Amino acid sequence: MFKSFSHIYIEEGIWDHFRTKEIVSKFPNAIKIPIRHYKDSFNRNSQNFRIQKLSPKLILAEKKDQYLYPGSDFSPNFSHPHFYYNTLALNCIYDCEYCYLQGMFPSANLVLFVNWEDFFSETKQFLEKNGSLYLALSYDTDLLALESFFKATESWIQFANDKPNLTMEIRTKSTNFQSISHLTPNPNIVLAWTISPQNVIDSIEHGTPSLQARIKTIQKAIQAGWKVRICIDPILRVPDWKTHYQSLAETLGKELNPEGISELSVGGFRMNIDFLKQIVDIRKDSSILFHAFEKKDKIVSYSNEETKEILEVMTTALQKHFLSSQIKVSYS
Repeated sequence: MFKSFSHIYIEEGIWDHFRTKEIVSKFPNAIKIPIRHYKDSFNRNSQNFRIQKLSPKLILAEKKDQYLYPGSDFSPNFSHPHFYYNTLALNCIYDCEYCYLQGMFPSANLVLFVNWEDFFSETKQFLEKNGSLYLALSYDTDLLALESFFKATESWIQFANDKPNLTMEIRTKSTNFQSISHLTPNPNIVLAWTISPQNVIDSIEHGTPSLQARIKTIQKAIQAGWKVRICIDPILRVPDWKTHYQSLAETLGKELNPEGISELSVGGFRMNIDFLKQIVDIRKDSSILFHAFEKKDKIVSYSNEETKEILEVMTTALQKHFLSSQIKVSYS
């Protein structure tokens, strides 16, 4: 799934942290380098995201503040009044051409925060003050894909077990469900898989599991009793996109039990304009990024007509196999 990290940068303050030791033990051949603060490495000037992506390094750090962030307008909140996310990790081991992280972060190296207890404490306080919380757990990363050496997903599921007012979404492209399959399903936790046609996976979602591998993993999660959401987002206007996405809907309808799917979320491409400018500068080989996007309020997206078309095509194709009430469309 990924190459072992050749170097691990460790903040001096958490050098002896038990979680640091657990992570480092998974990479015995890595060179360990002490640093004062993760930003000294992660935010330094003149980094090349594309070159770093070929051999990313690992940075272990302590997050000192702001353990919860208001959810982005680019992500559906499923009508929850308190939609937030946290950042247990920064960056992703996958290399999807449309990923906003390329424009958001100056580095392709992976930052892992080891002080989960502070995140837990902040979340408890939020629940006590506000009564409920919808928490997107895997936001600026793919946590489940890291579970073999960074067991945050399991720990957060266990944390949530006695908190009925905490709803969590764990979004992933990973097939690493076996790492949490021993846990008892929690009805307030949604395992959300991002799904794309195999053509898109091959050409754009580099390093990610195949469509069939994701479907088999989803089948296992459904059979185990987990609440599962399918995310077909972003729908990309690649060559012959209608055929590819209609075929995807047909495949999902044939291979997944509709009763096991809580929701299917569909949406078009949209991104912060500044992020896109950064990505275009470093990723000139990606044709999907050079579309004639519509610009509005610092957001770039397909035109209203194009967005309406892709959402109608996808919705119509899914309605042949799933209930209309299961399909949630994101226009933002």
